[in-house]
Amino acid sequence: MLAFVLAATSVGAVLAGDDVSWGHAKWVAIPLALVASAPVAWRARRPLLAAAIVLAANGLCAYAAAPHQAAFQPFVALSLVFYSVGSRFEGRLLAPLLLALGAAPIFIVAVLHGQSAGNAAPNYIWLIAAWAAGRTVRGWRHKSVALEQANRELEAQRELQAKAAVTVERGRIARELHDVVAHNVSMMVVQAGAARRVLDGDQPHVSAALDAIARTGRQTVDEMRTLLGVLRDHDDPAALKPQPGLADLEQLLDGVRAAGLPVTLRIEGQPRTLSQAADLSAFRIVQEALTNSLKHAGPASADVVVRYGQESVRLEIRDTGTGRPSGNGIGHGLVGMRERVAMFGGELEAAPQAGGGFAVRAHLPLAPA
Repeated sequence: MLAFVLAATSVGAVLAGDDVSWGHAKWVAIPLALVASAPVAWRARRPLLAAAIVLAANGLCAYAAAPHQAAFQPFVALSLVFYSVGSRFEGRLLAPLLLALGAAPIFIVAVLHGQSAGNAAPNYIWLIAAWAAGRTVRGWRHKSVALEQANRELEAQRELQAKAAVTVERGRIARELHDVVAHNVSMMVVQAGAARRVLDGDQPHVSAALDAIARTGRQTVDEMRTLLGVLRDHDDPAALKPQPGLADLEQLLDGVRAAGLPVTLRIEGQPRTLSQAADLSAFRIVQEALTNSLKHAGPASADVVVRYGQESVRLEIRDTGTGRPSGNGIGHGLVGMRERVAMFGGELEAAPQAGGGFAVRAHLPLAPA
């Protein structure tokens, strides 16, 4: 549209008889008007080529109009292509050369008019300003594109990290449950085999039932190990250790204290024997909550309260820190705690406290014995 407007006004002026600005020969002035205007149409795609053509056309227009002032349309086109060179052209060495060449037709005008070169300086400064404006816009555009790209990459990376962390956490829970269930089923197999051996009298139906229990139990354990064995690192010595529970909290707190977080433990109610899965999940919730306190609380202290009830166990872990994330994590610890609590149909509350600090409260319902 700009190229069309410039070409139309230039050719219209020539046809209207503007011999002063375009020269007396119309057969020269009309092609010059088109050559000086048409490159504006592709200045964004080919800025350097457009600038070279418009520069040459400006020089010819200045020569044709001498000793009078040349038409303003070619200079407008020159300003536009200089802006495009600044905003679109990637090269750095040719731009100053182009600016130097841009002075040529302007100084030619000054010389042909018998003026000093200083009188043409404002026009040259205008061209430099147009190029500088384009260069500034180009810098803003590149920063905006780079920022958008960085945001996209960061979002994709965050999603991948979140998926990976959730997958790892669920795999860890599945591995721990596999260990608990496989242990219990193995005990059932052993007990069924032992009962078969000490069975008194000829009781074929009972013997067949015990054999079926043992056979099915062994089959179940084999299938579980086949399906979930990939979750275990067989080279990890910790895999041979028994799974921790609430009875091991003092050992856990010793490690937390050694890491720099003073912590106290209070047991309320009558301690009771929990299922292995519930005992392990309760221990992991306390462990993850204290780990978060170490990461985010800063200089602080923490309290751990375990309340045993008839049908549930309640956990409360409070610290006196800032209660605000440090920005280095994205909440996967809370995801794992919520999954552990949800596994038993319980509830989890994790939030900053009004008086300062952060608290995690978990309620784990316990199935009847």
